[in-house]
Amino acid sequence: MKLLVSAFAVAAVTVASFAVPSFAQDKGTIGIAMPTKSSARWISDGQSMVEQFQEAGYATDLQYAEDNIPNQLSQIENMITKGVDALVIASIDGTTLSNALANAAASGIPVVAYDRLIRESPDVDYYATFDNFQVGVLQAESLVDGLKQRFPDTKPWNVELFGGSPDDNNAYFFYDGAMSVLQPLIDSGDIVIPSGQMGMNQVGTLRWDGAEAQARMDNLLSANYTDKQVNGVLSPYDGLSIGILSSLKGVGYGTGDQQMPIVTGQDAEIPSVKSIIADEQYSTVFKDTRELARVTVGMVDALLQGGEPEINDTETYDNGVKVVPSYLLSPVSIDASNWEEILVDQSGYYTLDQLK
Repeated sequence: MKLLVSAFAVAAVTVASFAVPSFAQDKGTIGIAMPTKSSARWISDGQSMVEQFQEAGYATDLQYAEDNIPNQLSQIENMITKGVDALVIASIDGTTLSNALANAAASGIPVVAYDRLIRESPDVDYYATFDNFQVGVLQAESLVDGLKQRFPDTKPWNVELFGGSPDDNNAYFFYDGAMSVLQPLIDSGDIVIPSGQMGMNQVGTLRWDGAEAQARMDNLLSANYTDKQVNGVLSPYDGLSIGILSSLKGVGYGTGDQQMPIVTGQDAEIPSVKSIIADEQYSTVFKDTRELARVTVGMVDALLQGGEPEINDTETYDNGVKVVPSYLLSPVSIDASNWEEILVDQSGYYTLDQLK
């Protein structure tokens, strides 16, 4: 019913456009619910979607919940009450939105999950994200390459594992992708985990909190490394990596004969790219969120105009109720050897001035 109303609204505006100029809201309004402004990537995601939706002829209602679940629920409910034509949601906790999405479905409002899968709801129409398992694979491959390069004569390598937020479905894909590379090396004895902490129930970092990661790294060092050195840390996100590095630097790593461990990351945030350039963080994973916004805008536009959204995966993302049809973009590993080529020259995502 909502789509039909929207179609009549578009037709009415088209007739009216003989007398008045066309405005961005001619095709309807899109509600965009983002988790937080504390991460630069979410600010970029929001800006990219607003720009691209407006270019496609839509008005936007962009809201940030600052990692507060009740805030996000309230924002989404308000968007539904105001009668948005579609919802794009990057959830804080992907298990808490079922009632809100049922209300959206009852109002004929389609829902696209953005980057984070919304779980336990039949009312998620599509999912736009990156290949999250591959993100973990790239992180682990970079970790192993760095260990071979920086510690060629050291085996077994002492490594610690960090996971993302346990309420974010992506965190499990990152971890599982990484462990598909690391587990064989753990089994062979090439890598050891001195703390013994493995599995998302032990290594997860609630809300992707860098301060929590730093505190955990402090504890790992004091409990397990009084007589040995850390060679590598699997970190799934740049915000955690910065905290982990602060902990390592606090006990002397990166000075004298204590080489900096290999520390991974994700999102190619400016502080972490600068850290890579400074030879501290070893690598990150770049996900061009402008492309993710483009895919999302295309999905929503197709839904509202009666077309079929473009998808390339119908098997991977089971949200506990249904397999959500998805479009997966490819991530890219970034380190000291290619950051300028990928982030500046090829993509234009950053300028050199931003990274120097």
